[in-house]
Amino acid sequence: GLVLGIYSSEKDGGAAQLTSAGEAFDKLVSGRLRELVSTCGPPLKKGKTRIFHGLHQDFPSVVVVGLGKKNAGINDQENWNEGKENIRAAVAVGCRQIQDLEIPCVEVDPCGDAQAAAEGAVLGLHEYNELKQKKKPVVTPQLHGSAESEAWQKGVLYAEGQNLARYLMEAPANYITPIKFAEHIEQKLRSFSNVKVHIRPESWIVTQQMGAFLSVAKGSAEPPIFLEIHYSGGANASDRPLVFVGKGVTFDSGGISLKPSSGMDAMRADMGGAATVCSAIVTAAALNLPLNIIGLAPLCENMPSGKANKPGDVVRAKNGKTIQVDNTDAEGRLLLADALCYAHSFNARAIVNAATLTGAMDVALGSAATGVFTNSSWLWNHLYEASVVTGDRVWRMPLFQHYTKQVTESPLADLSNIGKYSRAGGACTAAAFLKEFVTASHWAHLDIAGVMSNKDEVPYLRKGMAGRPTRTLVEFAARLSQDSHN
Repeated sequence: GLVLGIYSSEKDGGAAQLTSAGEAFDKLVSGRLRELVSTCGPPLKKGKTRIFHGLHQDFPSVVVVGLGKKNAGINDQENWNEGKENIRAAVAVGCRQIQDLEIPCVEVDPCGDAQAAAEGAVLGLHEYNELKQKKKPVVTPQLHGSAESEAWQKGVLYAEGQNLARYLMEAPANYITPIKFAEHIEQKLRSFSNVKVHIRPESWIVTQQMGAFLSVAKGSAEPPIFLEIHYSGGANASDRPLVFVGKGVTFDSGGISLKPSSGMDAMRADMGGAATVCSAIVTAAALNLPLNIIGLAPLCENMPSGKANKPGDVVRAKNGKTIQVDNTDAEGRLLLADALCYAHSFNARAIVNAATLTGAMDVALGSAATGVFTNSSWLWNHLYEASVVTGDRVWRMPLFQHYTKQVTESPLADLSNIGKYSRAGGACTAAAFLKEFVTASHWAHLDIAGVMSNKDEVPYLRKGMAGRPTRTLVEFAARLSQDSHN
């Protein structure tokens, strides 16, 4: 199969314009492609397709997809590069049509941006069907022509990184337990000589005095794991690392503050923070990015049992602060509190944590963007610029003292794990809580609860767990590595 792009005409009623790969193919078939496109109905709108059969012996089926306007670039209202997003969406829909035809291989028009085209193809075809007997046919996308093969390969790696996060998040919680999560990541990193993976057992967590993390883990029969990854891509081992921290609750029942049963199955993806940061490091290693990255993922389940945290219990975090656990379903911040304390032992250039932390984040932004809370405008600018390129957007949220007061005025302890006006600004009070465990001057907290899954909002992702914003984290790391070179 072959997927080719076509631009909308600049003015109404004008002729649509083929991409350069489309022009070359049209020449090959003596102008029949252009003729068919213009005679087979109205001009192709953005993201719409037409399929032509029998045009050329090498490509029995050719899908032509609408790319929208040719000169679409950065859209300031939308905070993304619209041209790149159009390519991702168009290529994804074209590749899925080839898959529906059960054709095992598809060549993809780079559409003027081979990286975006590769991302659209590889993300668009991904589907979790490990446990089904009936699977969709596997389609291998490859670049049509040889002009932009380096950019294409980069796009494939970016998309495979996000697909790894999607795989981990989608898999049932009995398949991805804390230890199995850690082993899966270790296996993905085994071939890189500059990566060390430490799978820390419960005994190590105890010696680290991570009382907040342990208090969540003790409710489950699954033992907790602290996953620590060291990627040494920098010129010197002593170069200050970027530290990624990810919440790794492999299943979240809510604990004693039990969640409603409807939709609870989706809480297998409550380790989305760990999945995205670990997948970003796997991708950074595959891209051989020239910087040092450390990944930290506290992994456990949050379950109700005779040993579980009870509302009103007080636990002690690694830095000595006491926390009143008023709601056992606000457990992610307890894991992160200890992991963030530990992250400070690496003299980091920046600490970035990601977590499906609050339903309130989903209420605030829905699935449009990841909420970012940060104490550093330098860090914010890097994350924002990365997200404009990837189309996986971020939006800055407030870290006001206003919210800090609501978590530090606790009757029994230094902090309460929920804000005292429980429903007001829930994502903001959660961020304020985390800030109490941060002394680094460049820290960002990404609340990814709203972007955890995809229904139909991102056209190049199928329905299911989204693996967002893995590509933005990778792009951010890539930009940071260029920074250190300059």
